[in-house]
Amino acid sequence: MQNYQLVLTEHLNHYGYLFGGILLKWVDEAAYICARLDHPGKSFVTVGMDKVSYKKRVELGSILLFTVDKVKSGITSVTYRIAVNLACPSPSDSSEIFSTVVTFVCIDKEGNKCPIAEEDN
Repeated sequence: MQNYQLVLTEHLNHYGYLFGGILLKWVDEAAYICARLDHPGKSFVTVGMDKVSYKKRVELGSILLFTVDKVKSGITSVTYRIAVNLACPSPSDSSEIFSTVVTFVCIDKEGNKCPIAEEDN
């Protein structure tokens, strides 16, 4: 799945570049959307995010491309790799600014871990 985000003034830190926490929020949301689309009607919570490393600063007006791919699916959890690239990099720039792996666990209405797939009766 792919998604785009425009970097606006309210997303910037005190140095004038994209605030890292905003990027983490967007990454988590993009992966969550993919989990919900892959498993309609199920509820998920984030249980882990692998290494967080920002590869370059992001300026106001940048358009970011989020690419989400499923890595694995277990009985109660699902894991996605998310790569964030500049949608319109300059010829001298590398476009990837961030990547990580996010794991979600499926929960029931009481907030307890439960199987993603329905059990056969």
